[in-house]
Amino acid sequence: MRILYNLGMILLDWLMKIGSKRSDKLKLAVKGREKTFESIKSFREIQSGKLVWFHVASLGEYLQAKPVIAAFKKQHPHWVVAVSFFSPSGYEQVIKKKQEWVDFICYLPIDSPKNAHQFIDLLSPDMAFFIKYDLWANHIFAAKKRKIPLYLVAASFRAEQVYFAWYGGFFKKLLACFDHIFVQNEASQELLERAGLKSISLTGDPRFDNVYKTSLQPKLFPEIAQGITQKVMVLGSVWQEDMDNLIPFINQSKNLQFIIAPHDINAGVIENWQKAITLPSIKYSEFSKVGQPTAWNILIIDNIGMLSSLYQFAQWAYIGGAMGKGLHNILEPLAFGIPVLFGPLKKVSKFPEAGISNQNGCGFTVKDEREVKTVMEKLSQPAHYEQACQAAKNLVNDNLGSAERTIEIIMIETWKEE
Repeated sequence: MRILYNLGMILLDWLMKIGSKRSDKLKLAVKGREKTFESIKSFREIQSGKLVWFHVASLGEYLQAKPVIAAFKKQHPHWVVAVSFFSPSGYEQVIKKKQEWVDFICYLPIDSPKNAHQFIDLLSPDMAFFIKYDLWANHIFAAKKRKIPLYLVAASFRAEQVYFAWYGGFFKKLLACFDHIFVQNEASQELLERAGLKSISLTGDPRFDNVYKTSLQPKLFPEIAQGITQKVMVLGSVWQEDMDNLIPFINQSKNLQFIIAPHDINAGVIENWQKAITLPSIKYSEFSKVGQPTAWNILIIDNIGMLSSLYQFAQWAYIGGAMGKGLHNILEPLAFGIPVLFGPLKKVSKFPEAGISNQNGCGFTVKDEREVKTVMEKLSQPAHYEQACQAAKNLVNDNLGSAERTIEIIMIETWKEE
């Protein structure tokens, strides 16, 4: 299996390079990796102290890592923090500005044995964290060979995953490399224990810590606030499948204002949505720059990076992706204490937060335009609305502290070993 895995990495490298000729995203991924080793070497020549390495797949996993990084730095303020990304959609956004607590950011090289050993030797971490699911065998084996403490944080497993299949011995061995695995839910803990793995702790999802912090200190957008005259619904990370159900509701809702944040900023798609929406709409890039208030019924956010703070203006939210590649972050609006709607999930077990929000009465699955209208009519009634808002607040408050619990357990284990 290890031979097949390494052949797969060769194929992955080749496919990414071929694909980079047609895909801007792959082009960024390939080009960014060309300078990884050089940038690590230069960084470690300047920062040679103790280093903790966090690996994340993309932006969502980085947001899970952020509160863990903060909790770690409270205990080890003099350690250097390095973060590696696999996906350019995470790396390219995060690298744009200085990240609190983070000293170095890079791409993870393609997971060949040679790349993995070179990466670990150059970075020379004293401790390593992998977030949620992005596990690369050769990098993990290389770190284990050097006796670097390894931790898997915010892990969420499903019975159908390869780790628990009869042919999954290679991948189970991968999980066994971790000194401790911190899981989000009881189902994951039970799966790992039945597989014979040890040193497992149920500490929850650190995303709750991150979204709660954002809700306390959202970015301010006075130019948006000045144009609000009615109640607002934010449609976050929406795709065409979502808008097919939402546009009829928007066109019937003259007493509401909508902020629409597409998942992909595509000028052609946005133009088509504007044509289909009968109410006046404006793109954020068209806002007046002279300080005059801009009136709007439908505001379309045609940039990246604003969404997590836009929920401060909303009474309701709809989060997209459930009917496509996967549900986006519903915890962000819940942290602002508002109910959230989303489409029917293709893989329910992959997004446990959706089911939890359904059970708690603050998340609502809507499969078509009729259900959007029905749920919104109910949530427009004061008693139902207040109940859903309180449920959202309770859900978030009850799940805070995952990052602190994770680092506390690691500190106790480290102290025992010393």
